[in-house]
Amino acid sequence: RDKFALQLPRETREQAEIGTKIDKSELLPGDLVFFKTGSGESGLHVGIYDTDNQFIHASTSQGVTRSSLDNVYWHKKFWQARRI
Repeated sequence: RDKFALQLPRETREQAEIGTKIDKSELLPGDLVFFKTGSGESGLHVGIYDTDNQFIHASTSQGVTRSSLDNVYWHKKFWQARRI
């Protein structure tokens, strides 16, 4: 936060409203990737795009982990990407 003079909202639904919406094909390291993993506002998940179609996120079962956007589950749940 201090290095980039950026304040990111705590809640995923609020994070999904800031920055510029971008196409999945435009992803660069540091972009936010959002997923609809359930219903309503509590059914949202966010990760940080890394490289090679991978993103970093906090998993309930695995802690902080790196996953592929090509994974069947994440591919199906992908909602949008944003550049802050």
